[in-house]
Amino acid sequence: MCTRYISPEDREIEDFWRIDRRKHRPKDWKNLLTVFPLSQATFIRRAREEVDYERELVVGQWGMIPPWSKTHVPTTARGTRLSTVNARTKGMEKSPTYKDAWARGKRCIIPAASFDEPNWETGKNVWWRFRRADGAPWGLAGLWSTWIDKETGEVWDNYTMLTLNADGHPLMGRMHKLDPKLPPDQQDKRSVIPLEAQGFDRWLTCTVEEAKEMLKVPPIELFAARAVDEDDRPAAAPVTPA
Repeated sequence: MCTRYISPEDREIEDFWRIDRRKHRPKDWKNLLTVFPLSQATFIRRAREEVDYERELVVGQWGMIPPWSKTHVPTTARGTRLSTVNARTKGMEKSPTYKDAWARGKRCIIPAASFDEPNWETGKNVWWRFRRADGAPWGLAGLWSTWIDKETGEVWDNYTMLTLNADGHPLMGRMHKLDPKLPPDQQDKRSVIPLEAQGFDRWLTCTVEEAKEMLKVPPIELFAARAVDEDDRPAAAPVTPA
């Protein structure tokens, strides 16, 4: 599961995804570089108000907010904190948190210059950083929704990053801690789902059945990965009030 990533600069996002900054750039917004759970960051979706297809750059919370949550911090109906920055593709069609966004085609692209994953092969956590081998930014598959605070009327766009089982993958299968309760070939190691440039528009506009075909573990050739040096490590995640 990915719990931190680095976003490209605003101008790079706009240029790479061909987004008209005069029309869709959020006002008075400077994109974060290192993004943690519950951070406000940018994602790309199909512009809802357009008759013809157009991409839209949106600021939202990383961590999907269930419709029953009483605050923007995701919680269960009983008020227990939920982790919703990653959504497992298996079971999301029935998940109370994700099923509506998936069924309604509310898919998004999450721009990332790189993302980090933990590696425990040495017996302790060593963070690895993943960039694209071709130098382009990642376009990671996600879902989005909108939540409205019933007390204030404030509108919160929010999103989650989709993950797929990566058991047996030569690179992504090495990440994360082993579960001693599971056999080696059934660890359910997770991978994000990078989209290729030729598939961006399809992901944002296609049917649910067509979107399922795009949920694939990426080939190892796509990655440029290395252990993160001490100097490269981001600051600790900011504390977000409830």
